[in-house]
Amino acid sequence: MKHGPIRIANFSGYLGDRPTALDEAIAGDPVDVLIGDYLAEITMAGVSAGFTTDPKALGEFYAKYFLDQLRPHLGTLAERRIKVVVNAGAFNPAGLADAVRTAADGAGVALVVAHVDGDDVLDRLDDLRASGHDLAHLDTHEAFADSGEDPLAANAYLGGWGIATALDAGADIVVCGRVTDASLVLGPAAWWHNWARDAWDALAGAVVAGHVIECGAQAVGGNFSGFTRFPRFLNPGFPIAEIHGDGSSVITKHSTDEGMVTVDTVTAQLVYEIQGPYYLNPDVTVHFESIELDDLGPDRVRIRSVVGSPPPPTTKVSIFRPGGYRIAINTYLTGIEIDAKLELLTQQVETIAKRLEVNDLSVSQLGSPDENPADQNAATVCVRIAAAAPTREALFELNRAFGALGLSSVPGFMGGDTTGPKPRIEYWPGLLPQHALRHRVVLANGDTIAVDQPAATETFTGQPAHPEPTAVGEAVDTQRLPLGRMVYARSGDKGGNSNLGVWTPSPDAWEWLRVTLSTEGFRQMFPEFADLPLIRHEFPHLRAVHFVLPQLLGRGGSSNLRVDSIGKSVSEYVRARLVDIPVELL
Repeated sequence: MKHGPIRIANFSGYLGDRPTALDEAIAGDPVDVLIGDYLAEITMAGVSAGFTTDPKALGEFYAKYFLDQLRPHLGTLAERRIKVVVNAGAFNPAGLADAVRTAADGAGVALVVAHVDGDDVLDRLDDLRASGHDLAHLDTHEAFADSGEDPLAANAYLGGWGIATALDAGADIVVCGRVTDASLVLGPAAWWHNWARDAWDALAGAVVAGHVIECGAQAVGGNFSGFTRFPRFLNPGFPIAEIHGDGSSVITKHSTDEGMVTVDTVTAQLVYEIQGPYYLNPDVTVHFESIELDDLGPDRVRIRSVVGSPPPPTTKVSIFRPGGYRIAINTYLTGIEIDAKLELLTQQVETIAKRLEVNDLSVSQLGSPDENPADQNAATVCVRIAAAAPTREALFELNRAFGALGLSSVPGFMGGDTTGPKPRIEYWPGLLPQHALRHRVVLANGDTIAVDQPAATETFTGQPAHPEPTAVGEAVDTQRLPLGRMVYARSGDKGGNSNLGVWTPSPDAWEWLRVTLSTEGFRQMFPEFADLPLIRHEFPHLRAVHFVLPQLLGRGGSSNLRVDSIGKSVSEYVRARLVDIPVELL
């Protein structure tokens, strides 16, 4: 057990994040561990799409991007004894671990590298199903069917104890494949503080800290819905979590970096990509309704009072398989009679699609022209034509046929800008008992250490039901303004679901917000979501209302045809709607 809190700094939130981030972290304030998250679900799907023509090669993929970031700093990491934990191993953590060792040897630097594996169950799928594991869908509970094309990848979410075990065995750099994002923080914290496997509250606190910092600059003001109320910054830095022995933490940032850490930037991460008050992790179940935040001054927010309980006996398995191909064509309409132009264009495209093998089509107008446009751009709107088909050929033909409308469509026809066809990857979040995993640590000499299952588990029976708010008397004096005048929001994807968290920084506005965003109020305000089986919860400590919009994203962001394919802008759409706000709150 080390003394004092462990300081863990993030330097990557996804594959393709800022390439200089590790340089910045090394130049920043002192830390004990650097973590990098490279494996968003949409990233895994995108990588899988690149290997549809040679699925076997997918098993050799790891994030070489990480190697480029790491090489200049090998000597500094050894000198300062900073640990590095990443999931950049992707589908080949052993390959990346070997590459890191080669780089360190070439630089004459003594660093111990270990990797964690057991997440890849692709080659075990048939045996697992034969043993009675049906990999039931996390949301629909359907069994994973044999129909459709063979999966490209199947990776189980591992917990953080493999990371803790590797660090305890002397590893300086730990390479993982598919672990939960928060495991990158929980593992080092459990190692540093020597927590017991059943220290549920402490483990839950580390998971919450990991959930806040895993998306990098977002915790420091990146993508924040209240950005206009901050000083303008162009290059927000990356967050640091100081995690104490009881699991409480302080979220901060490097003192020289741009950005801000506030109660609201932390809240934005807490309500991001969750499915309700119970946050399930392979090591612990976190009770999010218990979380309390304290403002400790500039760029320091304390997270405390986090309650944990045993994890479920299952973990999620991300299964990706081919689902045909998709294409997007952007064209533009200008001037008056936009509705009539869109109607004609849509009918022409639908007629083309009917004679081809196009099984999914969406024609959407994006924006509206100004009433008295000052220039041609102000008179122009985008029309997006998105389509999917079993074959590339059908979509190539759709694009050719669309181009052939050049002299026989709407006035001002501009043709189209095309992306694709590209593979359409379907996502299946299956459930697998943790005891079926082969979670282990592989050391540099080839020795392996098996990672035990959780100390205890509790069967998950579902998220709690929160009663709907009771309406209060109508305010006499109101103004009709955008909802975003009073609230912040953040949304994101979890497989086919989009989540949405809306909160107010004002204690006086909390009761008004929860009543305004009752389930029925939300359905009336947003009719395009009205037919979804909405799931609503409240987080009073955060003054937040949280919704899950099941299956809004179909089979995941890599397969649906929505403009906002991974639900990131749902929150900004919600904030744009006009509502009656009591003047006393303004």
